[in-house]
Amino acid sequence: MAEKRYAMVIDMRRCIGCHACTVACKAEMAVPLNVNATWLKIVEKGKYPDARKFFLPRLCNNCEDAICARNCPTKATYKRDDGIVMVDMHRCIGCKYCIASCPYDVRYINPLKNIVQKCYFCHHRVDAGLAPACVETCPTRAMIFGDKNDHTSEISQILATNATNVIKREMQTNPQVFYISADEAAMSSVQKRISYHTGEHYIKLRF
Repeated sequence: MAEKRYAMVIDMRRCIGCHACTVACKAEMAVPLNVNATWLKIVEKGKYPDARKFFLPRLCNNCEDAICARNCPTKATYKRDDGIVMVDMHRCIGCKYCIASCPYDVRYINPLKNIVQKCYFCHHRVDAGLAPACVETCPTRAMIFGDKNDHTSEISQILATNATNVIKREMQTNPQVFYISADEAAMSSVQKRISYHTGEHYIKLRF
């Protein structure tokens, strides 16, 4: 039997941009103000009266080939056997090498602890047989989590029957967060977060 490999699918046909995932993450993981482990990217397209918003939830991709883990000088960043990328708070020295290495803008310095933190797929919940807080909270079931190597799991069946994409595939990190029907501009834009208070990111595109 294949080893467990936890992954997430985000179905953008269902996402309504409600920020429930961001709020759930902050509450579950005690994420301080002005930083976010999960955030919602918002892209505006068009111009009045034909303007439209597109959403893209962002979180750590828990990459198969995690650049952050390779570049961490103290080995504080490491990958569990099930693929979840962790940060050992006792080893982290806050040097930010992993933040500089990560191409996805999903790590942050905890201002209260002066260490790097991120989304861990709520590993403590997963170990207890529960879904991550964002998945459980999503009102439209846009987020699906599970062992993609288990062919009987919901996520495995969804990946097998739907076209998916990942952010910055060209970086060859093999991200484990997959998107269905995500907007191309939201996926390809390289701009970083600009509003750390809300975790929102607005990009205005005019055509």
